[in-house]
Amino acid sequence: MTIYPQSMPQVTVLVAVWNTADYLPQCLDSLMHQTLRDIQVVCVDDASTDGSLDVLRRYEALDDRIEVIALSRNQGQAHARNVGLQQAKGAYICFLDSDDWMADDCLERAVEVFSAHQQTGCVLFHTLYYYGPTRQDEFPMPAFDVLSGRDAFVASLTWQIHGVYMARADIHRRYPYDESTHAFGDDNTTRLHYLASAEVRSCPGTYYYRQRAMSVSHQFSLRRFDYLLANLSMKRQLDGLHVEEEVLNLYENHRWLNVVDMYMLWFKHGHQLAADDRCKALLMVRRSWQTIEVWRLKPSLRRKFGYAPLAGHWRLFLLQERAYFCLHRLLRRL
Repeated sequence: MTIYPQSMPQVTVLVAVWNTADYLPQCLDSLMHQTLRDIQVVCVDDASTDGSLDVLRRYEALDDRIEVIALSRNQGQAHARNVGLQQAKGAYICFLDSDDWMADDCLERAVEVFSAHQQTGCVLFHTLYYYGPTRQDEFPMPAFDVLSGRDAFVASLTWQIHGVYMARADIHRRYPYDESTHAFGDDNTTRLHYLASAEVRSCPGTYYYRQRAMSVSHQFSLRRFDYLLANLSMKRQLDGLHVEEEVLNLYENHRWLNVVDMYMLWFKHGHQLAADDRCKALLMVRRSWQTIEVWRLKPSLRRKFGYAPLAGHWRLFLLQERAYFCLHRLLRRL
């Protein structure tokens, strides 16, 4: 085992693991090789069934900066990260998905930004989508030096800026990972971290984000509709924080567009679901539609064909959407 001097680490990296044994060595090697040596790596195995825990134990024996926690049952990425968060000792905290990896200087470059700018709450990594050895695409984010936390929050609503970053520990502990849904809750956590920051900056440290066809965001299943539940959870958290009305209005407009988009997804691909799941998915859309605060929506959106909420008239709303989708499809063929 490589033994490092015992001290409070500068950075804690949270690694939630579920059935990624084939990718874990690259992930953990990238952390062991970081130019910033003063780190803590908390790996939480979420009841993997593929040998991931064996890989973790092997690396734990090699490097005393790596700590492994094994959960007895699968409860999702957000829960696993929160378990790791309870053990975090670093001044700064970030995550590394267990099928991703970092450039050797990634953590050091982020800490340099924090050290130079005491008001900075979050630092975004330079992020590359990795599709394979022959294709790596840069996340299409406009270059920026500094954003206010509010501006970063607004930009994150449509992912003009991404959610791969390091945060000060006090912000991370104040807003742990959202466990309201099995998937997509990390979007909420990211946005709350940005909103809580006086400043948000970026750094040149590179995070390699592997794109896999088996991930939740690339599959069509009932779980895709958890996105609506995550959106509702975010709205409730913003209400509880008593944020300014303009922020609530911005988010409610964003949430409404997602309701329309998710119904479109159901309309186009719902036949791929089992009958029971198809009904559950539509019910999730309807419940989100019912919770929209229509008065917060832009007047132009409320009047727009295909986007008018028609509150209290579910069947009329469905009729409008189907007509809109069919018309849109027809116009695309002309």
